[in-house]
Amino acid sequence: MNIYIAFAMTLIAGLCTGIGGLIIMFMKRDNKRFLSVSLGFSAGVMIYVSMVEILAEAKTSLTSALGEIAGNWVTVAAFFGGMLLIAVIDKVIPSAENPHEVKHVDDQDSCKPKTQFNLKKLGVMTALAIAIHNFPEGLASFVSALQDPGLAVPVVFAIAIHNIPEGISVSVPIYQATGSKLKAMRYSFLSGLSEPLGALVGWLILMPFMSDTVFGIIFAAVAGIMVFISFDELLPAAHEYGEHHLSILGLISGMAVMAVSLLLFL
Repeated sequence: MNIYIAFAMTLIAGLCTGIGGLIIMFMKRDNKRFLSVSLGFSAGVMIYVSMVEILAEAKTSLTSALGEIAGNWVTVAAFFGGMLLIAVIDKVIPSAENPHEVKHVDDQDSCKPKTQFNLKKLGVMTALAIAIHNFPEGLASFVSALQDPGLAVPVVFAIAIHNIPEGISVSVPIYQATGSKLKAMRYSFLSGLSEPLGALVGWLILMPFMSDTVFGIIFAAVAGIMVFISFDELLPAAHEYGEHHLSILGLISGMAVMAVSLLLFL
């Protein structure tokens, strides 16, 4: 019975990413100010949770398994390794357009396909990064719920809360690129489903092989991936689509929301 309870709790936490995706139901596609704030907000969420939560968790796991010195070195190596991995992926993915050449949404018609491609790629990459991040997170919440559902409630609830702004970071650029609210919500929900998938795969396959070392390396690499995407794509796009101060306001707001969500159940 505990297995079903643990899986249900993990599923609920993961689906809260989709709640963040519902924000696009209340926005207009041509609202560039909202897009700028939202992209900055997404960057703030991803940077804060990566540097404060994920990287710290990775360091704790690795130093516990490898010792203070080796654990710290492996944490740093995995963090920058994640950045290198996503940079290489971004470089080798074939495309007719350079994804880093961002243009304003009100540019001439000949530029619109390029702008739409950039935003859709941005949303998909963000969804992928969050999905990778949610996978081990789902495994962690599942294991804690399996051991003691009562103690796992605040952990799962905190995860659910901070999954909401993550959903916003996926859905907004997808909607801006495609004009489809349904598609934006779909990507948002799918990125969250990696959390119960992580629980399922962990239970069936990974649990015999999972260790503090493997867990720590995965978390540190994911932190690097999320920070790279934030600085390389989210923040430049936020700046290009709106005023500089709007993107910074979004950045700080995203950090603040994520900070509060992580503090609720300390």
